[in-house]
Amino acid sequence: MKTHHDWQEIFVECKMNVQASIKPCLATIKEPQPNLGIGAGGDVMKPMDLAAEKAIVDTLEAHGVSFTLISEESGVQKFGTTPDSCFVTADPIDGSSNFMRGLPFYCCSIAVSDKPMLDAVYAGMVADLFHDVTYTALKGKGAFADGEKLRPSKITSLNDAMIGLDLNTYKAKDVAPKVTALIGQTKHLRHFGANALELCYVADGLTDAFVDLRGKLRATDVAASFLILKEAGGIITTPENQPANIVLDPKQTLSFVASGNSQIHEKILSLVK
Repeated sequence: MKTHHDWQEIFVECKMNVQASIKPCLATIKEPQPNLGIGAGGDVMKPMDLAAEKAIVDTLEAHGVSFTLISEESGVQKFGTTPDSCFVTADPIDGSSNFMRGLPFYCCSIAVSDKPMLDAVYAGMVADLFHDVTYTALKGKGAFADGEKLRPSKITSLNDAMIGLDLNTYKAKDVAPKVTALIGQTKHLRHFGANALELCYVADGLTDAFVDLRGKLRATDVAASFLILKEAGGIITTPENQPANIVLDPKQTLSFVASGNSQIHEKILSLVK
């Protein structure tokens, strides 16, 4: 059952509070940052990760939300009196490596669902924390960037398309053969380092598709942008062209192809293994 909260208002406050919480970290980013252990998703936690997560939790509690948090940092935690009525899947800082190096591409991702499944997400936000752009979606009501309706690209030619491709893995030699044909027919390939935000770029028509076949991307990264892309009119499936529905858990991973339109989606699927 969907909880009756003004998620648009809550999302805006979450973004503002996350930005405020990481500001001290930005001021000391050129100094050595302590490792704070291994997060639930398997990555090393840094001060900005936990500061951003705390900002999200504090904001939700201030709005009286009872929820189960599914976070890349602290894992699964329950808050309030009816935590099973609302599941909040969060990646407090997606693109942590970019953040640590001062690269201007990182975001905060928050998804809301009534059960811990990707296709149950009914509200989502991805906040570009550097460029101060907020992508949001409510199920059945479209997707927006700062109030402007998102429209994916209509480009269908691989020669003209700009396609995101994530090969960021120690097992690149295993993944590369799966995308060799795609690379050979695509002129413009990109990867920026924060996949939640890259999916929003597909939703916004800034890029035409995004492909991740590593089986490494976590549910916490994709939960919000999955809804944003679909509500914008884009397509996201498994490489086998099946619905990309997974359990929302910090350790759950997936591979996918995301596209702005069905024509280019079919072309990409025909080229990947």
